Amino acid sequence: MEILAEQEYIKIERKVNSLEQVDIEHKRFLSLYTDKITSYHREFPIQEVLDMSYRQIGGEGAGLLYLHTTRGVYSYTVKSNPMQFVNVFKQYVKK
Repeated sequence: MEILAEQEYIKIERKVNSLEQVDIEHKRFLSLYTDKITSYHREFPIQEVLDMSYRQIGGEGAGLLYLHTTRGVYSYTVKSNPMQFVNVFKQYVKK
């Protein structure tokens, strides 16, 4: 399996105790292979991924990357513009 592209995303974990709330930011990667897309917890066969889209929130490329699949829409929080990742996916799917 060859990796065609990777996109970093973040997952925020909130820990609350009786005194405070702490947000822990985990850095993870979406990986686009020739036959699938993988995240930290999920694997999507490429034939089940219908589309990808991106909505910018705030500045400097931060926003949400959406994976539209036959199982539903999955969102990933990104800190940088993922359009290179999206474009590689769209060019690969057209083949």
